[in-house]
Amino acid sequence: MRKPVLVKIAGVAPVIPERILSNSDLEKLVETNDQWIVERTGIKTRHIVDPGVATSDLAAIAAKRVIDEAGLDAKDVDLIIVATITADMSLPATACLVQDKIGASKAWGFDLSAACSGFLYALQVGVQFVANGTHKNVIVCGVDVMSTIVDYTDRKTCIIFGDGGGAVLLQPSASEEDGCFIDFLHQVDGSGGQYLCVPGGGSRNPASHETIDQRMHFVKQDGAVVFKFATKKMADLCVRLLEEHNLTGKDLDVFVPHQANLRIIQSAVERMGMPQEKVIINIDRYGNTTAGTIPLALCTGLKEGKIKKGDLVLLAAMGAGFSAGACLLRWAY
Repeated sequence: MRKPVLVKIAGVAPVIPERILSNSDLEKLVETNDQWIVERTGIKTRHIVDPGVATSDLAAIAAKRVIDEAGLDAKDVDLIIVATITADMSLPATACLVQDKIGASKAWGFDLSAACSGFLYALQVGVQFVANGTHKNVIVCGVDVMSTIVDYTDRKTCIIFGDGGGAVLLQPSASEEDGCFIDFLHQVDGSGGQYLCVPGGGSRNPASHETIDQRMHFVKQDGAVVFKFATKKMADLCVRLLEEHNLTGKDLDVFVPHQANLRIIQSAVERMGMPQEKVIINIDRYGNTTAGTIPLALCTGLKEGKIKKGDLVLLAAMGAGFSAGACLLRWAY
Protein backbone atom coordinates (compact mmCIF):
# COMPACT_ATOMS: atom_id res chain seq x y z
CA MET A 1 0.00 0.00 0.00
CA ARG A 2 1.30 3.42 -0.96
CA LYS A 3 1.90 5.89 1.87
CA PRO A 4 -0.21 9.10 1.50
CA VAL A 5 1.83 12.16 0.58
CA LEU A 6 1.24 15.87 1.04
CA VAL A 7 0.21 17.81 -2.05
CA LYS A 8 0.88 21.42 -3.03
CA ILE A 9 0.05 23.91 -5.75
CA ALA A 10 3.41 24.22 -7.50
CA GLY A 11 2.34 26.73 -10.13
CA VAL A 12 -0.58 28.67 -11.55
CA ALA A 13 -1.09 30.48 -14.86
CA PRO A 14 -3.94 32.57 -16.26
CA VAL A 15 -5.57 32.78 -19.67
CA ILE A 16 -7.51 35.95 -20.49
CA PRO A 17 -8.95 36.83 -23.92
CA GLU A 18 -7.86 40.22 -25.19
CA ARG A 19 -11.28 41.48 -26.25
CA ILE A 20 -13.07 43.52 -23.56
CA LEU A 21 -16.83 43.87 -23.17
CA SER A 22 -17.55 46.88 -20.97
CA ASN A 23 -20.72 47.94 -19.23
CA SER A 24 -21.09 50.73 -21.76
CA ASP A 25 -20.95 48.10 -24.52
CA LEU A 26 -23.78 46.21 -22.84
CA GLU A 27 -25.85 49.40 -22.67
CA LYS A 28 -26.06 49.15 -26.45
CA LEU A 29 -27.37 45.57 -26.32
CA VAL A 30 -29.88 45.54 -23.45
CA GLU A 31 -31.71 47.97 -21.21
CA THR A 32 -29.11 48.55 -18.51
CA ASN A 33 -26.45 51.03 -17.43
CA ASP A 34 -23.04 51.06 -15.82
CA GLN A 35 -24.23 52.26 -12.42
CA TRP A 36 -26.94 49.59 -12.18
CA ILE A 37 -24.47 46.80 -13.06
CA VAL A 38 -21.73 47.98 -10.69
CA GLU A 39 -24.11 48.47 -7.76
CA ARG A 40 -25.62 44.99 -8.10
CA THR A 41 -22.61 42.93 -9.16
CA GLY A 42 -19.38 44.94 -8.80
CA ILE A 43 -18.54 44.22 -12.45
CA LYS A 44 -17.17 46.91 -14.76
CA THR A 45 -15.68 44.88 -17.62
CA ARG A 46 -15.40 41.27 -18.73
CA HIS A 47 -13.23 39.60 -21.39
CA ILE A 48 -14.74 37.79 -24.39
CA VAL A 49 -13.11 35.41 -26.88
CA ASP A 50 -12.98 36.07 -30.60
CA PRO A 51 -15.31 33.97 -32.78
CA GLY A 52 -14.05 30.41 -33.20
CA VAL A 53 -12.00 30.31 -29.98
CA ALA A 54 -13.05 27.37 -27.81
CA THR A 55 -12.47 26.24 -24.25
CA SER A 56 -9.72 23.80 -25.23
CA ASP A 57 -7.82 26.65 -26.91
CA LEU A 58 -7.78 28.69 -23.70
CA ALA A 59 -7.13 25.71 -21.43
CA ALA A 60 -4.18 24.60 -23.57
CA ILE A 61 -2.62 28.06 -23.30
CA ALA A 62 -2.94 28.08 -19.51
CA ALA A 63 -1.69 24.49 -19.18
CA LYS A 64 1.34 25.17 -21.38
CA ARG A 65 2.18 28.29 -19.40
CA VAL A 66 2.11 26.52 -16.04
CA ILE A 67 4.20 23.65 -17.41
CA ASP A 68 6.80 26.03 -18.84
CA GLU A 69 6.97 28.08 -15.65
CA ALA A 70 7.62 24.92 -13.64
CA GLY A 71 10.47 23.94 -15.98
CA LEU A 72 8.74 20.73 -17.02
CA ASP A 73 8.21 19.02 -20.33
CA ALA A 74 4.64 18.28 -21.39
CA LYS A 75 5.56 14.59 -21.36
CA ASP A 76 6.09 14.88 -17.59
CA VAL A 77 2.35 15.46 -17.06
CA ASP A 78 0.46 12.45 -15.69
CA LEU A 79 -3.12 13.74 -15.66
CA ILE A 80 -5.14 16.66 -17.02
CA ILE A 81 -8.49 17.61 -15.47
CA VAL A 82 -10.54 20.33 -17.13
CA ALA A 83 -13.30 21.94 -15.08
CA THR A 84 -15.76 23.54 -17.49
CA ILE A 85 -19.42 23.76 -18.49
CA THR A 86 -18.54 25.00 -21.98
CA ALA A 87 -16.80 21.96 -23.42
CA ASP A 88 -15.78 22.21 -27.06
CA MET A 89 -18.37 19.52 -27.84
CA SER A 90 -20.37 16.78 -26.12
CA LEU A 91 -17.59 14.31 -26.85
CA PRO A 92 -14.68 13.85 -26.64
CA ALA A 93 -13.74 15.38 -23.30
CA THR A 94 -12.05 18.77 -23.57
CA ALA A 95 -9.14 17.34 -21.57
CA CYS A 96 -8.38 15.01 -24.48
CA LEU A 97 -8.12 17.98 -26.83
CA VAL A 98 -5.90 19.86 -24.38
CA GLN A 99 -3.66 16.81 -23.99
CA ASP A 100 -3.08 16.72 -27.74
CA LYS A 101 -2.60 20.48 -28.12
CA ILE A 102 0.13 20.69 -25.49
CA GLY A 103 1.82 17.41 -26.46
CA ALA A 104 1.31 15.67 -23.12
CA SER A 105 1.51 12.26 -24.75
CA LYS A 106 1.81 10.31 -21.48
CA ALA A 107 -1.11 11.97 -19.73
CA TRP A 108 -4.68 10.81 -19.41
CA GLY A 109 -7.54 13.15 -18.61
CA PHE A 110 -11.19 13.95 -18.21
CA ASP A 111 -13.61 16.84 -17.71
CA LEU A 112 -15.48 17.76 -14.55
CA SER A 113 -18.76 19.66 -14.81
CA ALA A 114 -19.86 21.44 -11.63
CA ALA A 115 -20.30 24.98 -12.97
CA CYS A 116 -18.89 27.67 -10.65
CA SER A 117 -17.73 25.05 -8.13
CA GLY A 118 -16.04 23.05 -10.86
CA PHE A 119 -12.46 24.19 -10.37
CA LEU A 120 -12.57 23.64 -6.61
CA TYR A 121 -14.02 20.15 -7.07
CA ALA A 122 -11.51 19.28 -9.82
CA LEU A 123 -8.71 20.54 -7.60
CA GLN A 124 -9.63 18.06 -4.87
CA VAL A 125 -9.90 15.21 -7.37
CA GLY A 126 -6.43 16.02 -8.66
CA VAL A 127 -5.08 16.19 -5.12
CA GLN A 128 -6.18 12.62 -4.48
CA PHE A 129 -4.16 11.24 -7.39
CA VAL A 130 -1.01 12.92 -6.11
CA ALA A 131 -1.73 12.11 -2.46
CA ASN A 132 -2.05 8.38 -3.16
CA GLY A 133 1.34 8.35 -4.84
CA THR A 134 0.20 7.37 -8.32
CA HIS A 135 0.93 10.73 -10.01
CA LYS A 136 3.59 13.41 -9.62
CA ASN A 137 2.39 16.11 -12.01
CA VAL A 138 -1.32 16.87 -12.35
CA ILE A 139 -2.70 19.81 -14.32
CA VAL A 140 -6.09 21.19 -13.26
CA CYS A 141 -7.66 23.72 -15.60
CA GLY A 142 -10.63 25.91 -14.76
CA VAL A 143 -11.80 27.55 -17.99
CA ASP A 144 -15.12 28.63 -19.43
CA VAL A 145 -16.17 30.43 -22.59
CA MET A 146 -19.44 31.71 -21.18
CA SER A 147 -20.08 34.04 -24.12
CA THR A 148 -21.13 30.95 -26.11
CA ILE A 149 -24.03 30.19 -23.74
CA VAL A 150 -25.02 33.69 -22.64
CA ASP A 151 -28.12 35.32 -24.12
CA TYR A 152 -27.15 38.90 -24.90
CA THR A 153 -30.81 39.89 -24.96
CA ASP A 154 -31.25 38.83 -21.31
CA ARG A 155 -29.96 41.58 -19.03
CA LYS A 156 -30.28 39.33 -15.95
CA THR A 157 -27.44 37.11 -17.16
CA CYS A 158 -25.45 38.85 -19.88
CA ILE A 159 -24.07 41.45 -17.46
CA ILE A 160 -22.56 38.76 -15.21
CA PHE A 161 -20.42 36.41 -17.25
CA GLY A 162 -17.06 36.62 -19.01
CA ASP A 163 -14.56 34.24 -20.61
CA GLY A 164 -11.22 33.02 -19.27
CA GLY A 165 -9.65 31.02 -16.48
CA GLY A 166 -6.37 29.38 -15.65
CA ALA A 167 -4.49 26.23 -14.74
CA VAL A 168 -2.60 24.96 -11.71
CA LEU A 169 0.09 22.33 -11.33
CA LEU A 170 -0.24 19.89 -8.43
CA GLN A 171 2.87 18.10 -7.13
CA PRO A 172 3.98 16.20 -4.01
CA SER A 173 5.10 18.39 -1.12
CA ALA A 174 8.02 17.65 1.19
CA SER A 175 6.33 19.11 4.27
CA GLU A 176 3.49 21.36 5.42
CA GLU A 177 5.98 24.22 5.55
CA ASP A 178 6.72 23.56 1.88
CA GLY A 179 3.04 24.13 1.15
CA CYS A 180 0.16 21.66 1.16
CA PHE A 181 -3.57 21.12 1.08
CA ILE A 182 -4.98 20.91 4.60
CA ASP A 183 -8.68 20.14 4.25
CA PHE A 184 -11.81 20.67 2.17
CA LEU A 185 -15.58 20.71 2.55
CA HIS A 186 -18.01 20.30 -0.35
CA GLN A 187 -21.80 20.11 -0.55
CA VAL A 188 -24.55 19.96 -3.17
CA ASP A 189 -28.28 20.59 -2.97
CA GLY A 190 -29.79 19.20 -6.14
CA SER A 191 -33.21 20.64 -5.35
CA GLY A 192 -31.87 23.99 -6.55
CA GLY A 193 -30.82 22.76 -9.97
CA GLN A 194 -33.72 24.37 -11.78
CA TYR A 195 -32.82 27.87 -10.64
CA LEU A 196 -29.52 28.10 -12.55
CA CYS A 197 -29.24 25.93 -15.62
CA VAL A 198 -28.99 25.57 -19.39
CA PRO A 199 -32.19 23.63 -20.13
CA GLY A 200 -31.56 22.75 -23.79
CA GLY A 201 -29.05 20.47 -25.47
CA GLY A 202 -28.92 17.59 -23.00
CA SER A 203 -30.80 14.31 -22.85
CA ARG A 204 -33.78 16.02 -21.19
CA ASN A 205 -34.30 18.50 -24.03
CA PRO A 206 -32.18 17.44 -27.03
CA ALA A 207 -31.39 20.14 -29.57
CA SER A 208 -34.30 20.86 -31.88
CA HIS A 209 -35.93 23.73 -33.70
CA GLU A 210 -38.14 24.17 -30.65
CA THR A 211 -35.28 24.39 -28.13
CA ILE A 212 -33.49 26.89 -30.35
CA ASP A 213 -36.60 29.00 -30.88
CA GLN A 214 -37.20 29.06 -27.11
CA ARG A 215 -33.55 30.05 -26.51
CA MET A 216 -33.10 27.03 -24.23
CA HIS A 217 -29.40 26.70 -25.00
CA PHE A 218 -28.55 29.79 -22.98
CA VAL A 219 -28.02 30.20 -19.22
CA LYS A 220 -31.26 30.70 -17.31
CA GLN A 221 -31.16 32.06 -13.77
CA ASP A 222 -33.55 32.99 -10.99
CA GLY A 223 -31.29 35.66 -9.56
CA ALA A 224 -33.07 36.12 -6.23
CA VAL A 225 -33.00 32.40 -5.37
CA VAL A 226 -29.38 31.97 -6.46
CA PHE A 227 -28.26 35.06 -4.55
CA LYS A 228 -29.96 33.86 -1.36
CA PHE A 229 -28.34 30.42 -1.59
CA ALA A 230 -24.90 31.75 -2.46
CA THR A 231 -24.86 34.40 0.24
CA LYS A 232 -25.67 31.90 2.97
CA LYS A 233 -23.96 28.71 1.79
CA MET A 234 -20.52 30.04 0.89
CA ALA A 235 -20.21 31.79 4.23
CA ASP A 236 -21.57 28.74 6.11
CA LEU A 237 -19.02 26.36 4.58
CA CYS A 238 -16.12 28.75 5.13
CA VAL A 239 -16.97 29.23 8.80
CA ARG A 240 -17.56 25.50 9.33
CA LEU A 241 -14.26 24.49 7.71
CA LEU A 242 -12.34 27.03 9.77
CA GLU A 243 -14.05 25.95 12.99
CA GLU A 244 -13.10 22.33 12.35
CA HIS A 245 -9.47 23.47 12.57
CA ASN A 246 -10.04 25.87 15.49
CA LEU A 247 -9.53 28.85 13.21
CA THR A 248 -11.37 32.07 12.44
CA GLY A 249 -11.21 34.48 9.53
CA LYS A 250 -8.62 36.48 11.45
CA ASP A 251 -6.22 33.54 11.27
CA LEU A 252 -6.28 33.53 7.47
CA ASP A 253 -3.64 35.29 5.41
CA VAL A 254 -5.67 35.22 2.18
CA PHE A 255 -9.26 34.51 1.14
CA VAL A 256 -9.81 33.64 -2.54
CA PRO A 257 -13.55 33.45 -3.25
CA HIS A 258 -15.40 32.57 -6.42
CA GLN A 259 -16.05 35.85 -8.22
CA ALA A 260 -19.82 35.69 -8.77
CA ASN A 261 -21.02 38.88 -7.14
CA LEU A 262 -19.25 41.45 -4.99
CA ARG A 263 -22.08 41.51 -2.45
CA ILE A 264 -21.85 37.73 -1.98
CA ILE A 265 -18.11 38.00 -1.37
CA GLN A 266 -18.57 40.83 1.12
CA SER A 267 -21.20 38.84 3.01
CA ALA A 268 -18.82 35.89 3.44
CA VAL A 269 -16.00 38.18 4.55
CA GLU A 270 -18.27 39.79 7.12
CA ARG A 271 -19.38 36.40 8.46
CA MET A 272 -15.76 35.28 8.89
CA GLY A 273 -14.77 38.57 10.51
CA MET A 274 -11.66 39.04 8.41
CA PRO A 275 -10.10 42.24 7.06
CA GLN A 276 -11.03 43.25 3.52
CA GLU A 277 -7.38 43.70 2.52
CA LYS A 278 -6.85 39.94 2.80
CA VAL A 279 -9.51 39.19 0.18
CA ILE A 280 -8.64 38.73 -3.50
CA ILE A 281 -11.19 40.48 -5.70
CA ASN A 282 -11.01 40.91 -9.47
CA ILE A 283 -14.66 40.55 -10.45
CA ASP A 284 -14.64 44.20 -11.52
CA ARG A 285 -12.21 43.32 -14.33
CA TYR A 286 -13.27 39.83 -15.43
CA GLY A 287 -16.84 39.24 -14.30
CA ASN A 288 -17.90 35.70 -13.49
CA THR A 289 -15.85 33.26 -15.57
CA THR A 290 -17.57 30.29 -13.84
CA ALA A 291 -14.92 27.55 -13.36
CA GLY A 292 -12.24 30.08 -14.23
CA THR A 293 -12.66 32.58 -11.40
CA ILE A 294 -10.51 31.00 -8.68
CA PRO A 295 -7.40 30.31 -10.82
CA LEU A 296 -7.72 33.84 -12.22
CA ALA A 297 -8.03 35.25 -8.71
CA LEU A 298 -4.97 33.27 -7.56
CA CYS A 299 -2.99 34.86 -10.39
CA THR A 300 -4.27 38.30 -9.40
CA GLY A 301 -3.25 37.70 -5.79
CA LEU A 302 0.24 36.61 -6.80
CA LYS A 303 0.69 39.52 -9.22
CA GLU A 304 -0.40 42.02 -6.57
CA GLY A 305 1.88 40.46 -3.94
CA LYS A 306 -1.03 39.44 -1.70
CA ILE A 307 -0.22 35.71 -1.76
CA LYS A 308 3.17 34.63 -0.42
CA LYS A 309 4.96 31.43 0.54
CA GLY A 310 3.65 30.01 3.80
CA ASP A 311 0.34 31.91 3.71
CA LEU A 312 -2.76 30.20 5.05
CA VAL A 313 -5.21 30.42 2.15
CA LEU A 314 -8.93 29.70 1.99
CA LEU A 315 -10.64 29.04 -1.35
CA ALA A 316 -14.43 29.01 -1.66
CA ALA A 317 -17.03 28.64 -4.38
CA MET A 318 -20.72 28.16 -4.96
CA GLY A 319 -22.88 27.83 -8.04
CA ALA A 320 -25.30 25.79 -10.13
CA GLY A 321 -26.34 22.44 -8.79
CA PHE A 322 -26.71 23.98 -6.29
CA SER A 323 -23.07 23.25 -5.45
CA ALA A 324 -20.65 24.77 -2.98
CA GLY A 325 -17.26 24.14 -1.42
CA ALA A 326 -14.31 25.46 0.54
CA CYS A 327 -10.67 24.44 0.67
CA LEU A 328 -7.90 25.28 3.14
CA LEU A 329 -4.24 25.14 2.10
CA ARG A 330 -0.76 26.40 2.88
CA TRP A 331 0.73 28.28 -0.08
CA ALA A 332 3.90 26.80 -1.51
CA TYR A 333 5.75 29.68 -3.18
